[in-house]
Amino acid sequence: MKTSVHSEIGQLEGVIIHTPGSEVENMTPENAERALYSDILNLSIASKEYAQFEGVLKKVSQVYQVKDLLADILADEAVKKEVLNEICMTEYIDSCQQLLEASPQKLANLLVEGVVLEKNNLTNYLSNERFLLRPLHNLFFTRDSAMGMNDSMLIGKMANPVRERESVIMEAIYKNHPAIESKILNPGKPESGIMVNRKSMVEGGDVQIARDDIFVIGTGVRTSTQGIDFIIENLKHQKKEKHHIIVQELPETPESFIHLDMVFTFLNTDECMVYPPVIFGMSRFKTIHIEIENGNVRRIEEMPNIPKALKKLGMDLRPISCGGIGDPWIQEREQWHSGANFLAFAPGKVIGYQRNVHTIEELNNHGYDVVTATDIISGKANVDDYKKCVVTIAGSELARGGGGARCMSQPFRRKQVNW
Repeated sequence: MKTSVHSEIGQLEGVIIHTPGSEVENMTPENAERALYSDILNLSIASKEYAQFEGVLKKVSQVYQVKDLLADILADEAVKKEVLNEICMTEYIDSCQQLLEASPQKLANLLVEGVVLEKNNLTNYLSNERFLLRPLHNLFFTRDSAMGMNDSMLIGKMANPVRERESVIMEAIYKNHPAIESKILNPGKPESGIMVNRKSMVEGGDVQIARDDIFVIGTGVRTSTQGIDFIIENLKHQKKEKHHIIVQELPETPESFIHLDMVFTFLNTDECMVYPPVIFGMSRFKTIHIEIENGNVRRIEEMPNIPKALKKLGMDLRPISCGGIGDPWIQEREQWHSGANFLAFAPGKVIGYQRNVHTIEELNNHGYDVVTATDIISGKANVDDYKKCVVTIAGSELARGGGGARCMSQPFRRKQVNW
């Protein structure tokens, strides 16, 4: 498959996910904050909930697992050495010999689940670390480490060092796996042909493709203005086409505002999900429209909000409120548990947590039929039978990880949308 993501809502054809495993359990309350969690998860419950998410995706798209793709490419010795060399350099590991000798599948597991530190010398004995190679606690949020931008994949430049290996793994997969063909952009590497800024940070939760020529990007604690400047420079290289970037500043606190897709997601050709206090509230957080044409930035101007900026560009979206309308307390509660974070697998067909009952009810009020994941998986219901629908998945445990259906998916191929 060639990578092709020209919108947030085109029919899903290829998506990469990661089923959470022992790396989620290799966490304690003491190190949870370092792992970017506010709480530790119960894996047995989270796994059952995730099975619903994966089961629905398998009904609507080709689904790939990170570990399987990684094991495939690690069978090539040259690729294995290249990947391990980069990981050992970035994570300051003196010797990769133990990893080099592992089989491809075993190595894929180790790179995800972690390598326990052997207490075989004084330095290691006195170390407070449990792992030589830390587990990738956040990997099941595959959205952040690579994101489709039209026919390219932009590799995430993660804000926190504990997630750097995720980007290394995804770049290696897109570069080397025979099942996927892609052009790669990496804000962390000079071979992109554009000057690298050490302050560049870009994570997929902040990057949304509205249309071929319109990107909506959040900037806050995870995506820096320098990271967005990297995207601007790449678009300037596409000399003739006109492109637009709508930038939304995000609050630094609370942690539920970590990415744009926690307060704004696309649902349909004419609808979007919003968390009103951030998107429409009177605040100091700016919405900025940047126009790029013929290799130059033609215009930078402030706009009232994202929907109005999109309407100016010919996309008239009706906002649907996370948590329903009228009660800011309910809105705040449901936003905290990813109530605005929906994954569209086709125009007007989305997946989200069933726990956010007021948000689901509001979608239903706007014509979305509510269908449970279990009914889709069992065959009792078929998404093709609905013009618009929201497929609800269990999320009592998954939501405590700090992300929703969009966070847990990395689409790399979608059909074009008939606008």
